[in-house]
Amino acid sequence: MIINCIIVDDEPLARKGLKEYVTDVDFLKLVGEFENPLKATELISSGDVQLLFLDIQMPKITGLDFFRTLQNAPPVIFTTAYPQYALEGFEVNALDYLVKPISFDRFLKAAMKAREYYEVRETNEKEKATTDYFFIKTDNKLVKILFEDVLFVEALQNYVTIHTLLKKYMTYLTFKSVEEYLPADKFLKVHKSYIVAASKVDSIEGNDIRIGQQHIPISRNQKDEVMEKLLKGKFLKR
Repeated sequence: MIINCIIVDDEPLARKGLKEYVTDVDFLKLVGEFENPLKATELISSGDVQLLFLDIQMPKITGLDFFRTLQNAPPVIFTTAYPQYALEGFEVNALDYLVKPISFDRFLKAAMKAREYYEVRETNEKEKATTDYFFIKTDNKLVKILFEDVLFVEALQNYVTIHTLLKKYMTYLTFKSVEEYLPADKFLKVHKSYIVAASKVDSIEGNDIRIGQQHIPISRNQKDEVMEKLLKGKFLKR
C-alpha cells in the first residue's frame, strides 16, 4: 500500500526535514510540497492526495482554518511548533499532531496511523458491499461490529468511540471516515462529534437525543435537518 502525501509548510527547513522523513518511509510517496496552503487546493481537490502534512502557523491563513475550508479533505497530520493548538487540531479529527522539532520515531508513529487508517478502510470497503457488518482495529486486533448493534458514534480527540448494545470500542479512525462508511439511511450525524443509529433513538427533547441512558446533543444549526430525517413518515399526529 502506497500513500500519496503532500507537505504544506511555509518554512523551507521544515519542508526539507519532512521530505527526508517521507523518503525514508517505504509506504509514503510525496506528490507535492507547498509553502502557501492556498496553492495546494487544486491538487487536494483532484483526489490524488491521501495524506496531508500541514503546518498550523502560517502567514496568510492558519493550517486549521485552511483545513476547515476543504471539501472531501484527506486525512491530516498537523505539524507545528506550538503545542497549544493540539486540542483544536484533534477537534477537526486529525490523525495526529506533531510538535517541532519532529523526531523520525515520532514521525513514523504518525505515518503508521495513516497506514492503519487505510488498511482498515480497505477491509471495510471489501465487506461493505455484501455484508451488514464492518471491522475496526482496537487493542491490536480486528473486531467485527454489526450495523444493527451500533447505538451511536462519538468523536474524542484523535479517537472514535463506537458505542454498541454490549460494549464500546475505541479506535484510531477519523470521525469523517466513519460517517462516510455508515449507511446514510440508518445513521445520522446530529452533532460535529456524534452520529446516531436512527432506529435506536428513544426520545427527543429540545436539543437532546436520548438512547438508553445516554444523552446526545443536537447541533443547533442541524436541528431542522435532524428532526426532518428522524420524523419523516414516522410522526403520528392528530
